[in-house]
Amino acid sequence: MGNLDIEQCIEELKEGKILPERGLRFVCERAKEILIQESNVQPVKSPVTLVGDIHGQFYDVLELFKIGGYPPATNYVFIGDFVDRGHHSVETIEFLILLKIKFPSHITLLRGNHESRQVTFSYGLYEEINRKYGNSNPWQYLTDLFDYLPIAAVVDGRVFCVHGGLSPKMKRLDQINTIERKIEIPHEGPFSDLMWSDPDDIEYWGLNHRGAGYLFGSQVVKEFNHINGLELVARAHQLVNEGYKYWFAEESLVTVWSAPNYCYRCGNVASILELDGSLNRNFRIFRSVENSAKVEGISSFLPYFL
Repeated sequence: MGNLDIEQCIEELKEGKILPERGLRFVCERAKEILIQESNVQPVKSPVTLVGDIHGQFYDVLELFKIGGYPPATNYVFIGDFVDRGHHSVETIEFLILLKIKFPSHITLLRGNHESRQVTFSYGLYEEINRKYGNSNPWQYLTDLFDYLPIAAVVDGRVFCVHGGLSPKMKRLDQINTIERKIEIPHEGPFSDLMWSDPDDIEYWGLNHRGAGYLFGSQVVKEFNHINGLELVARAHQLVNEGYKYWFAEESLVTVWSAPNYCYRCGNVASILELDGSLNRNFRIFRSVENSAKVEGISSFLPYFL
C-alpha cells in the first residue's frame, strides 16, 4: 500500500467513496508518524482558522472548506469531535487524516471527548464502521490513532485551543505538556477535564452535569490567561445556536460550533473563526447543505477496492 495516492483518495472521498480497509490501516500508520512528533500543546502560527465540533456531518464539512478555503492556502485547527452522531463519521475522519498526511503543517487535529473508544462505541462511529466495512477492525485503527492526537494548541502563544475547557489541576501550559496522552481518555483527572469541562456564569469551579470535567467561571479563565500570557481561550464541545458565543464580561473565552443543523434537526447555524496574522478575529457563519443527511443505497456502504 506504499503507493496509495493520497490526492486521489481525497477526491474519491468527496464523491462518497470510503477508503478500503487496507488503505485506512496504511493512512492511520502514516498519520501516527506525524502526530507523534507533535506536543500535547501544539504551537501553531497565524493566520489560522479554528473549527469546532463537526460530528460526522461530512457534506457540511465540505461546505466548511468551500467557505474557509482548503489547505495549504488556509491553515486549520480542528478542536475535536470529528465523529459520532452524524451519518458520515467514516468519511469525515478519513478526509481529515488524508489532509493531515498531505499538509501536515497546515492542519492541526486536536482530540475531543468523542475521540475515544468508550464514546465512539456508544454514539455512532462503531456501528457505522461495522455497517460500512462489515467488521470492526477499522474502528480499532481509528481509535488507536486518536490516542496520538494533541490535547491542545496555542496560536502565536496567545490563543489557547482546547476541546472542552480548563482543569483545576492545570494552571500552566507546561503542565499540560507533561500529561501522558497516548491513552484512552480517563474518566477523571486533568486530561479528562480538558476534554469535558464547560464554562459557566460562576466565578470559580462547579460540578458538571455531564458527569465528567467541571464547570469553570470567569476568575478561572482570567487567572489562566494571565499566568500563560493568553488573550483568549477558544473551545468547542457545546452546541451554540448562533455558531459561536463569547463568555464573561471581558470575552476571555469563546465557544466555536461548526456542525450546522446539528443531528439534522437542531436548526442552528455554524461558524469557523478566522484569525489573521495579527490575531484579528472574523467569524464565518454557514448553514447546513441541502443533502447533509443523505444516506445512499446500501451499495455505498461497501468500500471500493483499489
